[in-house]
Formats: sequence, structure tokens, C-alpha cells
Amino acid sequence: MSLESVRAFLAANAPDILVIMTEESSATVPLAAAAHGVAPEQIAKTICVRAGDITLLVVMSGTSRLDNRKFRDRFGAKPRMLGGDEVADITGHPIGGVCPFGLPSPMPIYCDVSLRKFGEVVPAAGAINAAVRISPDRMADLTAAIWIDVGQDPVSGGDAA
Repeated sequence: MSLESVRAFLAANAPDILVIMTEESSATVPLAAAAHGVAPEQIAKTICVRAGDITLLVVMSGTSRLDNRKFRDRFGAKPRMLGGDEVADITGHPIGGVCPFGLPSPMPIYCDVSLRKFGEVVPAAGAINAAVRISPDRMADLTAAIWIDVGQDPVSGGDAA
């Protein structure tokens, strides 16, 4: 059902974007990077968190991590990660296939600036072996996402984002 909701969303809003199905699972960042031939940083992972009474999605680079202080400063509450069943109930997508497309009801979506360094990113598409290739700006436009900076700063001397 989740994969179908993503396909329906894309058919209605971006018919030029095709869902890519892989034989192997792409449910984790390393698996997705291997399956799609990109660096782990280029995977656009979607996390479902709660800030106080608000549940929201944050899409960020596959190797980025939420910075609790930046998140708290932006949303006024510490992020609380949701369990797999709760995420599936809210998004309609299984863990490993969560994405900002084809949601059962509107919810706040945010894109972290860690995605902006890429011309193309690879978010999941509603199943553990489905994804799309899309520019970060187009993904944000299609999902009415707001750009924010809630990722941990890269370690000096490295490129962790």
C-alpha cells in the first residue's frame, strides 16, 4: 500500500520521476548507497520525530545526525524518535521505506541543509527496496518542505555531512 501511495503521489505531482525498485534491500543507508551506486551522504534519509505535541519528518543526508541543541532551538523541544510501529502508522511507510511522499495525511516536513551540497539525492519511496532520484530543491518543493539546519556540524578535518 505504501509503495502505491508514493507512486500515486508522484504520478499526480511529478510524473517524470520514476520509482526505482531493487532486488536487494535498501532499508539502511549503507544498503541504499550500495544498491543505487551513490555515496552514503547522497542517500536522503527521512526520520520521523516528535517535538512536544508535533510529529514531523526531517529529511537529511544519510550520514548526518540530528543535533539535539539545534533541534531544540528550532522547535522548542528535544527530538523524540518514534518506534517503528508508530512511524508506520503515521507515515503509512515501513521503516527503511519512510519518505516524504505519499503520506496518508499532511504533516510538517523539513529538509536539512546537509542535502543542499548534492545535485541529486536518493530518498526511499515507500518500500524497503524502492527509491527515487531527485534534486533536493525539487523534493522540498514537491513536499512543501521547509529548509532548516538541525544536523550535527561535521567533525573538523572531515566531511561528515
